[in-house]
Amino acid sequence: MHSIRIAAPVARTGARRVRLATASLVSATTLIMFSAGAAQAHHGFDDFDTERLYYISGTVSQVRWGEPHSYFSVTVDRDLPADTPERDLPEGLRDAADSDPIDAAPSYSGSHDELEVTIAPPSFTGMWGLDRELNDGERIEAVGYVGKSHDDEFRPVVFWYEEGKPVNQVLNEELPARPLPVPYPQGDAPSADAGQESTSASADSDGTSPIAVWATLGGVLVAVVAGGAFYLRRRSPRA
Repeated sequence: MHSIRIAAPVARTGARRVRLATASLVSATTLIMFSAGAAQAHHGFDDFDTERLYYISGTVSQVRWGEPHSYFSVTVDRDLPADTPERDLPEGLRDAADSDPIDAAPSYSGSHDELEVTIAPPSFTGMWGLDRELNDGERIEAVGYVGKSHDDEFRPVVFWYEEGKPVNQVLNEELPARPLPVPYPQGDAPSADAGQESTSASADSDGTSPIAVWATLGGVLVAVVAGGAFYLRRRSPRA
């Protein structure tokens, strides 16, 4: 009789420990995967020439809204000003290190009348100033980067809609790289066929590649799972 009275509380305590450990493992795994997604989003600038910022304005069309990014086309205005007009910036981009290059960005002067624009997904833009899908025919302004391997692509660091509402597009609230001083040097801009080499160079200049990010987070996840498994083994009630 005594052995039964002792075993029941022990079994309940062991089950409680198992549940707590399992919940901790699930929470840690979810947090790590979310962090991995956020880090990967930051490295979405790798295929863009982050040494040169450009200003564009135009009309939106062909909106594709969703994860992991939203996309739309912009028919670029023909009569762009010489550089970025005075516009309000999101709070996270108001430091001089970010605002000065944005304000000084020259207007786009490339050969394409239409640019394919990539922005953050709704889960981020909703927090950063845009809580709805853009509409075909809507007008926007933006400052951002032209693609390295595809020079008809554009990735904003900030854009404005509805007569000047700013939307941040930088995860860490700072530009991913320090742009060159304006006017930009001639003759050394990435060509349209730069291809894979340009992407690798950008990853190196940013200090971290997506592969390194995933490898680091994967190692952390393995350590968390292994530690949880060891804990469960030590704390599980023995027969």
